[in-house]
Amino acid sequence: MADTDYKHLAREGLWTNNPGLVQLLGLCPLLAVSNTTVNALALGLATTLVLLGSNVTVSLIRHAARPEIRIPVFVLIIASFVTMVELVMNAFFHELFLILGIFIPLIVTNCAILGRAEAFASRITPGPAAFDGLMMGIGFTGVLVALGAMRELLGHGSLLRDAHLLFGAPGRAMSLQVVPVDQGFLLALLPPGAFIGLGLLLALKNAIDGHLERRAAADVPVDKPATGLQSS
Repeated sequence: MADTDYKHLAREGLWTNNPGLVQLLGLCPLLAVSNTTVNALALGLATTLVLLGSNVTVSLIRHAARPEIRIPVFVLIIASFVTMVELVMNAFFHELFLILGIFIPLIVTNCAILGRAEAFASRITPGPAAFDGLMMGIGFTGVLVALGAMRELLGHGSLLRDAHLLFGAPGRAMSLQVVPVDQGFLLALLPPGAFIGLGLLLALKNAIDGHLERRAAADVPVDKPATGLQSS
């Protein structure tokens, strides 16, 4: 695959076809656990690992899986990687695992993962499939972290609250109290706040895309109509 194709995959995953802002897939866990930055980052990393592993595996068996059974096979592969991630989190990040709860196993039902396996990884070699999974995962994680940081900042006045749950003892020094508040903006921490926050992120992306389109259109040279009479 050419370098330009890898650039296209990166642009697709991070911006133009972002799972959270364009495809609008996997919204249930995205909205449910994004009340803090650490929770959002943990779920994003877990989803990225599943995307990466499932894309590579699906690509490796793409010629062996018969068309009539490929979807159940893909779901089984995704479920296997989710189980591995779940066991690792339970063993090494137990408190965070308890906080995320059901939303870790629910990664199996994330349509973005199955969609990439079916639409892309099953038709391409492992290298580009792995890169696509990584970029899609990073794009999804970026939306999660942005939404989590926004909600945490409004609700608690802090960033990276309870970072030690993910980063261990050094994470206690990473927590930052930006605004000293006794009672935060409760709506930001509730489900309606998640929908409002996602809507603001969508509006911001659309505004940026519109600005880029207008600037690109302005840069296109316009041929001036010929003036005067042509000599015969």
